[in-house]
Amino acid sequence: MRKHWPELTGYATALWSLVYGVLGVHWSFGGAGYPFAKVPDDRATASILEGAPAGVVAPVMAVVGLGGAVLALVMTRRRARGTVLQTIAGTLAVGLALVIPDYTLLALLALSPAILVFAFTGIPGDQGGVVDILYWHRVNLVILFVGGLLWAATAIAYHRRSRTTCVSCGRGDGPAKTWTTPESALRWGRWAVAVSVVANLPYEFTRLAWYFGWPLGITDEFHRMMADTPGMLEMGLALAVMGITGGILTHGLVRRWGEVYPRWIWSKAGRGVPPLLAIIPASAVAVVLVPAGLMNAQRPVSADNWALNLPGVLWVLWGTGLGAATYAYYLRRRTACRRCGRGVTSRTGAPAARSSGSPGGSRRAGSRARAPRRSRTRSARSATAGSRPAAAHPTSG
Repeated sequence: MRKHWPELTGYATALWSLVYGVLGVHWSFGGAGYPFAKVPDDRATASILEGAPAGVVAPVMAVVGLGGAVLALVMTRRRARGTVLQTIAGTLAVGLALVIPDYTLLALLALSPAILVFAFTGIPGDQGGVVDILYWHRVNLVILFVGGLLWAATAIAYHRRSRTTCVSCGRGDGPAKTWTTPESALRWGRWAVAVSVVANLPYEFTRLAWYFGWPLGITDEFHRMMADTPGMLEMGLALAVMGITGGILTHGLVRRWGEVYPRWIWSKAGRGVPPLLAIIPASAVAVVLVPAGLMNAQRPVSADNWALNLPGVLWVLWGTGLGAATYAYYLRRRTACRRCGRGVTSRTGAPAARSSGSPGGSRRAGSRARAPRRSRTRSARSATAGSRPAAAHPTSG
């Protein structure tokens, strides 16, 4: 029997937790490789756990990891009851994905093209290679972030099972909530886009000002230091341009050109934009912005150099707004669920047939909705009997 993403994610979460729990036991007994040990400043991260003693943190990691492995299996294989387990899973997701990491994830995402090139050409300057960028303290934060995403998916699936809705799409037999309709999603999605774009304007404006010689929000001495450091102002300019470009692309989440390729993309003009082409990158950026913003919020802000960290605090709003806008886009573009058959079809916009499986979309409900298949059979019989084509089910054909 084929497994679907909720079950596979649950098992992956259990495996991830088990491995980290075993590592926690290893570090508790003085094993090498403790990822939050005190290291030179050029190898340190800005994580809230950086420099924390192994004797305190490692045992907690062991308990949380080993206990989490059992918890993930229970949440995946047992009937969902109550909110205690999903609250624990949600707390782990927030802590691992948003609170413990720093700006590393955002930096890796922004610089990924350059890092890919450096892997073959070497890094310009004094650094020896990619290992001088992706050292263990940073890689560990990436691993924790992935664990947080796994726990978030496990918590969502468990929550849906507790509400007897489909674990794949979240829809149930009752009428859809008003705010999830395409019309409502478009309205509040526009507000989310506005928040997302405006939140990053201070960062973009200050970095452009620095590049063109205006030390906005920083001292003249600090600005001279950046000007004397090769590539420093240029890096700020590049990040500002990337932010502006991202803001323009964000508007596509509520515009027609985000659903249908515009005429100036001549090779695909008029064709539908695959939803995942927008959802995947927008979701990735939204998620990594939040921990970077929280990291800036933890740093002191001085009156002379407020522009160093204060604009970055607004990345929390940027990521939250972008995440909400992406979810609104998903609600408007989603089609009938392949698992339960609920939703609308992409060609007719008519309600799809309900699955004959359990309303909760349990693991035993099968991989595809059976109602549409039966509908095709009935349509074929009706056509044979001379009935009108209009009598066919909307999902048939």
